[in-house]
Amino acid sequence: MEYFVAMCEELHFTRAAEKLGISQPTLSQQIRALELETDTLLFDRVGKKVIVTEAGKLLYRHALRVFDELGQAQNAVRELKGLKQGEIRIGCAGNHMLVSPLISFHRMYPGITINAAELSTEETRHGLLDNRLDLGVVFLPVEGEQLESIPLYTENLCLAVSESHPLAEYSQIGLEQLRDMPMALLPGKFLVRQLIDRATQTKGFRFRPVLELTTLDSLLELVARDVASTILPETYLSGTGQQKRMRRIPIVNPTPQRVVGIVYRNDIFMSAASRAFIDNLRQLF
Repeated sequence: MEYFVAMCEELHFTRAAEKLGISQPTLSQQIRALELETDTLLFDRVGKKVIVTEAGKLLYRHALRVFDELGQAQNAVRELKGLKQGEIRIGCAGNHMLVSPLISFHRMYPGITINAAELSTEETRHGLLDNRLDLGVVFLPVEGEQLESIPLYTENLCLAVSESHPLAEYSQIGLEQLRDMPMALLPGKFLVRQLIDRATQTKGFRFRPVLELTTLDSLLELVARDVASTILPETYLSGTGQQKRMRRIPIVNPTPQRVVGIVYRNDIFMSAASRAFIDNLRQLF
């Protein structure tokens, strides 16, 4: 079933075999054995493409539920061992938001492994629904009947300019004043960028960034070198090591902002480790 699920996700025998760490003939043999056992064709070839048949799609949905149940069973067994071991998989809109919580949680529960990936809010949502993540720390709201959220705090977006920029000494700046500034921004899939675009639309314009980069550190390096300015979360800008090379300026009229919160599945078992991490986040924020 693991081979079958991998094949459904990759739709390519060679890539699926590499992902599983087996040979392609072994994978083909096991898929054929599963088709014989179910007495139906699970994959078909259309030219060079591999597609999942209707029977395969049905089996795939059931297989995911089976693996979900197995994962929940494993978590339940781990509960018997308390918080001495375990793993938490987290998707986060910006790992800067988790540095302090991760340090304090690790000191309390050093045996628990935390895997925190910096993902867009939409990628985190999909990761939760696919059971690849246990928790998300993202901008709210996040849509989905299976998802529950807990607000933590309101995040403001701020302008970042180099220390030699003409605006460097401003205590605040109106959004419309940024209309013609060269900007380096996150791509459109990131909610931070979507917040910026929605705010500028209220003023009748839209940024045409000179560069789009997917990492916050890269954007700040451009700012420090005075290549362009950027707009990023205030918590990130206030905690970065680049502070001596740049200035953070609050944006007003309007201030792009969004509530940051925890999101998790409400229809599956939650481990004691995940519950403890949520409690820790709520206390810190």
